[in-house]
Amino acid sequence: MTERLLVDVRDLRVSFPVGIGTAGTGTVTAVDGLSFGLRAGESLALVGESGSGKSTAAFALLGMHRGTGAEVSGTVRVAGTDLATATDAELRRLRGNRIAMVFQDPLSALDPYWSVGAQIAEVHRVHTGASRRASRARAVEVLDRVGIPDAARRAGAHPHEFSGGMRQRALIAMALACEPEVLVADEPTTALDVTVQAQILDLLHDLRQQTGMALLLVTHDLGVVAGATDRVMVMQDGRAVEHGSVQSVLRAPERPYTRALIEAVPRLEARRSAPPVSEEVLLRVEDLHRHFPAPRAAASAAASLSGPGQAPGSGEPSGEAEETGAPAGRPAAPSGGLGRLLGRRPRHRAVDGVTLEVRRGETLGIVGESGSGKTTLGRMMVRLTEPTSGRILLDGRDIAAAGERELRPVRRDLQMVFQDPVSSLNPRRSIGDSIAEPLLAGGTGGAAARSEVQGLLERVGLPAAWYDRYPHEFSGGQRQRVGIARALAVRPRLIVCDEPVSALDVSTQAQVVQLLGELQQEFGLALVFIAHDLAVVRQVSDRVAVMRRGRVVEQGDADTVYDSPQHPYTRRLLAAVPVLDPDEAAVRRRARAALRALDRSEGGEEAQAVA
Repeated sequence: MTERLLVDVRDLRVSFPVGIGTAGTGTVTAVDGLSFGLRAGESLALVGESGSGKSTAAFALLGMHRGTGAEVSGTVRVAGTDLATATDAELRRLRGNRIAMVFQDPLSALDPYWSVGAQIAEVHRVHTGASRRASRARAVEVLDRVGIPDAARRAGAHPHEFSGGMRQRALIAMALACEPEVLVADEPTTALDVTVQAQILDLLHDLRQQTGMALLLVTHDLGVVAGATDRVMVMQDGRAVEHGSVQSVLRAPERPYTRALIEAVPRLEARRSAPPVSEEVLLRVEDLHRHFPAPRAAASAAASLSGPGQAPGSGEPSGEAEETGAPAGRPAAPSGGLGRLLGRRPRHRAVDGVTLEVRRGETLGIVGESGSGKTTLGRMMVRLTEPTSGRILLDGRDIAAAGERELRPVRRDLQMVFQDPVSSLNPRRSIGDSIAEPLLAGGTGGAAARSEVQGLLERVGLPAAWYDRYPHEFSGGQRQRVGIARALAVRPRLIVCDEPVSALDVSTQAQVVQLLGELQQEFGLALVFIAHDLAVVRQVSDRVAVMRRGRVVEQGDADTVYDSPQHPYTRRLLAAVPVLDPDEAAVRRRARAALRALDRSEGGEEAQAVA
């Protein structure tokens, strides 16, 4: 007898009302006639570009469109419950108990005022009626199950004290608290570096194998799909355009749209084809350091969680500590660089004795895990963050200690494209005015500045007529193009791009990367490309620097670093990069599992060397 469907979706349609000026309202159809099913232990990936309707379809499985004004039709059954006819009380019992969701951004999904353990315990208590003591014990149990070290102690920590990967694990733990039969994961690895991404995907795979739950994975990254699911459904404009096993879809796609998505996935083995660059050095950093004080919240929380005889802060690093590249609550060890530690509070080395150079017209890629110091280094290069010590030489002139007045002429040469274009654009100003601001500050007249900005908009692939539109009217990829146009406005010689494509789907990512390459050739730019996606970095870079814990552990010609990595950390990063071949992905997953087992049995140091 065929096992019943845990998830049965038939002819699902979801439409949202939209305003049309004073003429009234209309609707936009986000999901149009979608059908699929999931049985116990099965996994399905919904894949497509931003706006394809995949997240809307996932939300429908939990009835999250109820009360939003959305029009939902078709049949959605989860664990035998018809969501169209279910009462609000039945929906509440279904969510968490039978089906649970892991959201893309765990920091916004977790309450900052409650400890992580308390939030998990509350979910368990509300859905099961268990006692507070039993629910607290369950919270520790699931945190341990998803790999949170010292789960009993870490359960008392708050979300901001966890790193990005640990927060995602905590959210998975919360979803598992009531042992759901179906888990929906909406872009669970989008903003994570490759090693943490691999850990989360391996965790989801292991949990599915151990518990028999069904998994629906929503992602724009086909590389993620190869090692994480059994089946793939490709969505375009709200419809399923291709559906089949992960092997058949990835190896022999039938639809042109699927082939285009696969071709847009950056390959680790792809070499950059670019004309030779100058050997002349434009920017050089020497023995650069940046120290940050220990985060107060993390330090105080560690102190409150320490047991008798235990030093405060001796546990896992907090989220803030990871972002600054050093463990929480522990003073940074002296290094051989020029930096020095000031004050009584422990200070951490976000950047620790870095020396590297950027040549005219070249692209230098900087890679490393979250907290390795990449962003801090990039911000110091353009003097948005002051170095603690060391030198920054622009055309041989040291600008590391320059005051603001001395920096004014330098600002035109050094610009930055930020990771999050939304937060870097003023929501109350049109994008044209934001781009024109440095031109107006430099003395360009209003009409001339508008004309120049319109030309820049067209150059980055946006209509000049969009000058007066506001940031919320643009997609993620379009906002990133606005950020690039703003950086180009003053005709810089060097642009630091900080994770410029990390949140974009693969096709939009490819467009932005291609645009940067074209602009580099057209304007003779030097680029510093900071990213955790090693495949993207290889596509765009002439040379690569690998950072770990604030230091550059390896650097050189991109092909040499990728084809013959010398440092164990570089080899580990490369081994964690997702691959499109399902068989190779399975081999790598088993290798990582073996490495984790070795790590647990032998203490970790030897395992890291093997990696």
